[in-house]
Amino acid sequence: MTDADIVVVGNGPVGATLSVLLAQCGWRVFVLERRARPYRLPRATSFDGETARLLAATGIGPELAGITVPANGYQWQTAAGEALLDIEFTTAGPYGWPDANTMHQPALEELLAARAAELPGITVLRGHEVVRIEDTDERVRVTATTDDDMTRVFSARWVVGCDGANSFVRDHLDVPVTDLGFSYEWLLCDVEPREPREFVPTNVQVCDPARPTTLVGSGPGRRRWEFMRLPGESTAELNRDETAWRLLAPFGVTPDTANLLRSTTYIFQARWADRWRVGHVLLAGDAAHLMPPFAGQGMCSGIRDVVNLAWKLDLTFRGLATESIMDSYGEERRTQARESILASVQLGRVICVTDPVAAEERDATVLANRRGKPPTRPEPAKPLTTGLLHRRPPAGAVVPQGRVRSHDDTGLFDDVVGRGFVLLTTDDPHTTLDEDRLAFLAGLGTHVVRLRPPGSTEDGVVDTDDVYLPYLARFGATSLLVRPDYHVYGAANDPGSAKELVDDLRDRLAAG
Repeated sequence: MTDADIVVVGNGPVGATLSVLLAQCGWRVFVLERRARPYRLPRATSFDGETARLLAATGIGPELAGITVPANGYQWQTAAGEALLDIEFTTAGPYGWPDANTMHQPALEELLAARAAELPGITVLRGHEVVRIEDTDERVRVTATTDDDMTRVFSARWVVGCDGANSFVRDHLDVPVTDLGFSYEWLLCDVEPREPREFVPTNVQVCDPARPTTLVGSGPGRRRWEFMRLPGESTAELNRDETAWRLLAPFGVTPDTANLLRSTTYIFQARWADRWRVGHVLLAGDAAHLMPPFAGQGMCSGIRDVVNLAWKLDLTFRGLATESIMDSYGEERRTQARESILASVQLGRVICVTDPVAAEERDATVLANRRGKPPTRPEPAKPLTTGLLHRRPPAGAVVPQGRVRSHDDTGLFDDVVGRGFVLLTTDDPHTTLDEDRLAFLAGLGTHVVRLRPPGSTEDGVVDTDDVYLPYLARFGATSLLVRPDYHVYGAANDPGSAKELVDDLRDRLAAG
């Protein structure tokens, strides 16, 4: 016996999301958080549509609109205001949520905390700093010291370190870290305008060699400016309220028009842990990876980590997969996070230019290719390229989400049909698959969905927004098996390949 099925170290958005996802499955979760009280200052300021969908799986979907403001666009500008990059966001994104959602991070954490309080399986222990981890064959023992100088020991089947950039868990595991050595120091200014102001586009990177600057929304009634420290400029000089107000003034932000909620310097990094699992101890979020902020993927990547992790842990706890399936977690997510970090670094190398000649050459090159072109749409969510996937495309892609109708219920697919494994098919599943394969899918909690075209009155799930049937047709597929993290496991184009698809999943879970 153990005190918990899992101990989560750290109760930020990443750790809180993991604890809720596992408790919803009925597992006992202890969360050990070194801070005695919630951290009240914002760090992340936005999440994308895919992440909104993942967060909604914790049960907070209906409340997300109350703490977010959809962004209308993201633009890079020259010092003269010409658009080097122009991305237009929509509130009707491909995953059922706005493309980009600005937010106040403490408000998101409050939603997750309220959800956790509804679940009997979660025990959150604040003021508990983990100081030792012992992994044995039967259990993991976690030792923590409390604010009142007590020492407590907890046992669990697995431990996940979601304890941030300065992770004790990562240091304890002594895993090597790949550091790209790309870092700059910036002054961060969180601002509360006293009168409502509209910013179009919502998010802007000013690629001015005199001072690269970032402007982003940060939730209802808030906004953030960031200013890069220049060569020869001291941190002490930059990190003063007087400096913040001086830099904010050209944007119409003064003590008369806004409240300065916070100004502080930070240094971004670009690195990832080379191993995300050691025995029964795992890493997630900033403990596993850090990236420059220019693509807005830091927290999003952490949420992807724990959603990937949660369903695999659930399968191992239920005896439906061997423990070796957990190796696919690091394989999949490390590869994907590495791509996000490299992309963020590439963006940073374009933005963080302080040489006027180099900036002029950059602007001329980009504008020569960009002028006269309309705004672009954001790129699709990054697919998985390795790991627990079938070989047939679109394996690894994130399946879109539209509205569907089942009986008298119409809404987003995840809400109407449910979450977990999903088999989408245009055929009669009872004709395509035999009872043994259907029983295997049922044991996983799979939602087997026969798709019907818009306006259909036949039994099945009606593709109201005409999203799923065209998606299958695009790949010449009649069936699509989707994982609980919304990545496509694989596709089939006839009954024979549908059987093979199900058999492949069963074999992979048994083998790990």
